[in-house]
Amino acid sequence: MDKRVVEFVAGLRAAGIRVSMAETIDAMNAVSQLGITDKGLFRSSLRATLIKESDDFAAFDNLFPLYFGSGGPPLQNALEDLDGDEQEMLQAAMSALSGRLQKLMDWLTSGDGPSKEELEALAQRAGIDWASDSREARWVTRRMLQQMGMAHLEEQMQALRAKLEEMGMSQESIDRLMGVVEANREALSEQIAQQVGLQVAQERANRPNDLHGSDLMHKPFQALTEEEAQELRHEVQRLVTQLRSRAALRRKRGNKGKFDSKGTIRANQRYGGVPLDLKFKRRKLKPSLLLICDVSTSMRSVAEFMLRLVYELQDQVAKARSFAFNSDMQEISVTLSGNRAAEAVTAVLYAIPPGYYATDLGHSLDTFYQNWLEAVNGRTTVVIVGDGRNNYNSPRVDLIKDLRGRAKQLVWLNPEHQRQWGTGDSDMWEYAPLCDAVHVVRNLAQLSAAVDKLMAAG
Repeated sequence: MDKRVVEFVAGLRAAGIRVSMAETIDAMNAVSQLGITDKGLFRSSLRATLIKESDDFAAFDNLFPLYFGSGGPPLQNALEDLDGDEQEMLQAAMSALSGRLQKLMDWLTSGDGPSKEELEALAQRAGIDWASDSREARWVTRRMLQQMGMAHLEEQMQALRAKLEEMGMSQESIDRLMGVVEANREALSEQIAQQVGLQVAQERANRPNDLHGSDLMHKPFQALTEEEAQELRHEVQRLVTQLRSRAALRRKRGNKGKFDSKGTIRANQRYGGVPLDLKFKRRKLKPSLLLICDVSTSMRSVAEFMLRLVYELQDQVAKARSFAFNSDMQEISVTLSGNRAAEAVTAVLYAIPPGYYATDLGHSLDTFYQNWLEAVNGRTTVVIVGDGRNNYNSPRVDLIKDLRGRAKQLVWLNPEHQRQWGTGDSDMWEYAPLCDAVHVVRNLAQLSAAVDKLMAAG
């Protein structure tokens, strides 16, 4: 138990809670005296010895069940309540299900659940290696459950019920079976959530310097507390000032322009080719931008800071139109042009319904093509801000390819590390080859650097 308490202390420290060596020893002494039989008393003893500030209670409450939980409620074996004929009926009815859903129903009826190896494979595909906090742990959990087929379980249970009724199983047995499956679904979800949360917390504790440096500019958006996010919102103003200064300097340098050899030759033919009148190509330094921004729940922290930067820098672009999508696309240009930055961004984020399983870029692009395609021409830089995840919907790569052909260039800003691309419902490896540039923007430093490149593109 001492080892687990030490691991728990490391997890608290990685979450930003200051715990001294003396306090760790106090916690161990308290556990030694009070024991672990009474879980409520055990929890209270650790909280009393390790937590000094009331603001840290929430982090303690989140981490305690991960380190000292039972791993979630056990699954029940639904087959125990069925006789031999009913078990054969169930197996025959389940054989009609697709491979993924058949496997899920096997887990939920047998009571065995997925093996350790199967869970590890699901977690890897869901991107657990790059999860860094409790929010990202919940995101990985949702992805794992989605991969298992949980999103379609309800309709499959109804179909299974109808099939079993047709085969002659008694209503009492069917009701009992469905009750066990429903209980096992909740138990399995809780087991996975606890396992993922513990793994993320342990990995975070093993590399705290990666995630909790003092420089908030380099801290991942998803790992920011609300207080840190508010501090970064003030930082945006300083960044905008810097970006404007750099844009002004580029504009000053570009006033003279680049030497135009062909234009000079044509202009001086009347002088027998002697270059008396030099010609220069003048760069148009203000870009024309079209922003397509994913504002789904998992993307909102990134979307907020991108929208703030775009709003504040609208005077640095020749033209800008902005669009936001989750399940569908809508234009937000008017919203962004009429209010103060903070009010405008808030209005945009709350105007579009959130959702974890609603993202559909393919459908959103189809809506864009039907309503706003005229906004893209050969002078437009199209910027897509999103993680490239489509909830297993059609990615519509054909529309991205056509969009790139119509625009001056297509740039993608993605908050996920490249190693997460292609996991779960990510279509990013299909999108990336069609882009002129793809920038990973996990934090404000990377995002501001990407925006600066857009401003310099001209």
